[in-house]
Amino acid sequence: MFKLNIKIALRNILRNRVSSFINVTGLAIGLAACLMLLLYVSYEWNFDKQSKHAADVYIGMTNVTDDSGKIVATFDGTTTAFAPLVKQGIPEVKYIARMNYGAKNLISNKENTFKKSGKFAEPDILKMYDYQFIAGDPKTALAQPKSVILTESLAKVLFGSTDVLNKSVKYENREDLKVTAVVKDLPENSSNKFDFLMPWSFYEIVNSDAKNLNWSNYSFITLVQLNSNADISIVNKKLDALVRKNQNIVGQQPHFFFPLNKMHLYGKFEGGKSVGGAIEQIWLFMALAFGILLIACINFMNMTTAKSERRAKEVGIKKTIGASRFSLIMQFLIESLVLAIMSIVLALALIEACLPSFNNLLGVNMSITYFNVYSWFGLIGIVCMTGLTAGSYPAFYLSSFNPIQTLKKKTISRSLLSVSLRQVLIVGQFCFTVLLIISTMVIYKQIQYIKNKPIGADVKALIEMPQDGLLADKYELLKTRLIKSGAVTSMFQSSQPLVHHNSFFNNLEWPGSTPKEANILFNRIGTTYDFIKTTGLKLISGRDFSDRYASDSVAVMVSASAVKTMKLQHPLGSTIKMSGYQKTIIGVFEDFIWDSPYKSNSPLIVYFSRQHTGAVTMRLDTSKDLQQNMETITRITKEVNPAYPVELNFTSTAYQEMMQKEQKLGILSNVFGGLAIFISCLGLYGLVAFSAAQRTKEFGIRKVLGASVANLMQLLSFSFIKMICVAILIAVPISYYLMNKWLRNFEFHTTISWWIIVAASAGTLLIALLTLSYQAYKSAISEPVDALKYE
Repeated sequence: MFKLNIKIALRNILRNRVSSFINVTGLAIGLAACLMLLLYVSYEWNFDKQSKHAADVYIGMTNVTDDSGKIVATFDGTTTAFAPLVKQGIPEVKYIARMNYGAKNLISNKENTFKKSGKFAEPDILKMYDYQFIAGDPKTALAQPKSVILTESLAKVLFGSTDVLNKSVKYENREDLKVTAVVKDLPENSSNKFDFLMPWSFYEIVNSDAKNLNWSNYSFITLVQLNSNADISIVNKKLDALVRKNQNIVGQQPHFFFPLNKMHLYGKFEGGKSVGGAIEQIWLFMALAFGILLIACINFMNMTTAKSERRAKEVGIKKTIGASRFSLIMQFLIESLVLAIMSIVLALALIEACLPSFNNLLGVNMSITYFNVYSWFGLIGIVCMTGLTAGSYPAFYLSSFNPIQTLKKKTISRSLLSVSLRQVLIVGQFCFTVLLIISTMVIYKQIQYIKNKPIGADVKALIEMPQDGLLADKYELLKTRLIKSGAVTSMFQSSQPLVHHNSFFNNLEWPGSTPKEANILFNRIGTTYDFIKTTGLKLISGRDFSDRYASDSVAVMVSASAVKTMKLQHPLGSTIKMSGYQKTIIGVFEDFIWDSPYKSNSPLIVYFSRQHTGAVTMRLDTSKDLQQNMETITRITKEVNPAYPVELNFTSTAYQEMMQKEQKLGILSNVFGGLAIFISCLGLYGLVAFSAAQRTKEFGIRKVLGASVANLMQLLSFSFIKMICVAILIAVPISYYLMNKWLRNFEFHTTISWWIIVAASAGTLLIALLTLSYQAYKSAISEPVDALKYE
């Protein structure tokens, strides 16, 4: 019986080539889009979940309070003194490790020199993660200060092999490190990904801030693994009591532990509580994936029920000779599954062709593993789900025909139920399409709004480079040569680039400050002369750092929000105490965007320092050729610092990267919204073709009686246009509500303009009309004689 149903299915597919092509193509595109989106969802969902102990690993979080004690921000930075206190005072902690945020560092093996992602961590990190050791012992790999763990790919790049134990590499062209282990490359969806890992004890040698135990510098990460039976709520209560006792803190909870494997998706905090984050986009992508697949399934249902009259006689004859309704249902479901199998084969070919571009678009590295049993279960499950979903209604609908009525050609294909259900499906299709169009336009408007929002700094001709190697000691020589070359008009060195995401500190004292206000977190940048001149920041009062004033070595400039936080009526000349040192305010500048462009940034203190280096920022001479300026800077920098590659980055690029998540959402909405429109129009075209075929004789009679081409086109198209108008009326308020909710996630956001609604509605109608017009015109101009001979 099964074999016979397969034969019947294949014959029907070959007999109805046009409808089969539309069904297979629509399903294939829907399946390909769905699988690619689900692949990305899986990638994001499994962030930091690779370790078998992932559920027990937590990250230390810090709450930022204002002067009223209200929590205004939460971030993952902790101090150096935090981890030792936790290790001693909380028995549920099994392992604990301090880490830095990581950076691109120079690592070399004689002539092979590269800048790769390096991190420092305490030895317990190797117990928390399931690193796959190719060589070395995880118990001793980070025991010695001047040691290093390489990933497999970096070992091959540096040495051409993974057999590198006890070999030496040079870090930052200064320190020789012994290779104590080689591990498999870490997954892309890991927040603690690195190319090489070094001991925290070595970090204490190269960074004095890491060695100094303090409660004011929140530039470090703390990871803990709790016992498997530990209750995190109890642990957080113990942590709160421990920190309060040690620091004499009052007010809101200053620190807590949060699951690391939830940080990527639930990393948005309000009032010290997680309120979502990237998980909202994941749900959106899942809805988009299944929405597109559902549109393709609706096409299948509509196309099958539309040609029901052609299958009615077949059903009638089979029922007359004794076929049961169950056997007919199985026949139509098998036919649907055969189409789904053909579609999945085409879909996989589309995925293989499009996945590299899709990866490039999202900046990830995903692939389908065909030798994984779970992948096959997933594919088979989606094929069965698609086939059964798409074929369920046609199967039950066609098998319900009365044999006497069908043999007399009195089918129920035009009954109220079948027509209304088909209308509901078409309306649902275009509801989703209109929603996607409106969403895409709102996302684009939000991105443009943030792009056009004043940054507060003039970044048009501003470039940055890391202050590597000799650039820290020979900065003055570099500055002199670059200014003399004419490529650069001004420059400064700083502890942080203009755009950065850490460097928080507290315990700042100012005139009239209270002990409670010592908990307020400020951000800081250590810099030298010409900071304001180079960045183009607007001074409200005071001046920039200048070599004409020796006292500027203990001077600071503060942002307008810092003045507001400190409630200083006359900030210029006021003395503040920062990290135990007295500083005098010499300038106040307007706030600028240095972190997220979607919310207000923390108050900023810019202090004078020649010691805290990290980045060099330069303003190019715009009267000269850009390429020539870049070549001059590269040449001079290489002469001053020959061991390091020259990395020049436009500051404007860093601001663009801030909007990467929203731009990614916009791109996906554009691409998959376009696919949804295409699939919907493909189905609409097929339905019009079948509708025209069913009314061939009617059109012939109408033409004989004098109906014009325009009349016939209107007659054929009007019912579909009505359904699309209904879809627009339903979709507009839904999309307006959803996008307003999405926009409220941002402190700074645009509004949904009336023209977006009009443009989306008009665009949908226009696309539908263009789809309908061709087939309607083709049917309307046919010869009436041929039409009257039909059947």
